[in-house]
Amino acid sequence: MNKKINIPLLAINLAIPLAIGGLSGFLIKNYTDDYKAIPKPPLSPPSWLFPVVWTILFILMGISAYIIATSEHSGKRHALIIYGIQLAVNFAWSPVFFIAKKYLFAFFILLLLIVLVSAMITAFSQISKAAGRLQIPYMLWLLFAGYLNLGVYLLNR
Repeated sequence: MNKKINIPLLAINLAIPLAIGGLSGFLIKNYTDDYKAIPKPPLSPPSWLFPVVWTILFILMGISAYIIATSEHSGKRHALIIYGIQLAVNFAWSPVFFIAKKYLFAFFILLLLIVLVSAMITAFSQISKAAGRLQIPYMLWLLFAGYLNLGVYLLNR
């Protein structure tokens, strides 16, 4: 089945997560020096890697959302609602962690995000295996972020 790519719809689906990530980055930009200065757990990556990884993950989210949005599946609305909720929770994490420095609360937000992304992967996979698989790097990054977040909490409480 060769569907023609709807370029405007693809662009919108890419722009949404990239804009949310960009806004988040903009809001916390004055607070990242604080993060650089605090003790962090082993395996903490360099600060420059975070925006690179998140950009890739947001692009993968947009591609997955496009695949779901263009499907004929009856479950696409439900899947896209979960997608939207996880994007909102994703956005909420950064100000709690970087601006408020509420590391434990941020960790619980991250746990909620992991649950939501699991539900999103399940819903996406029921519609398109490819759309679900494209979110596996996101889940792996969230699990690693959970380790980092909990480590920051334990080292800085």
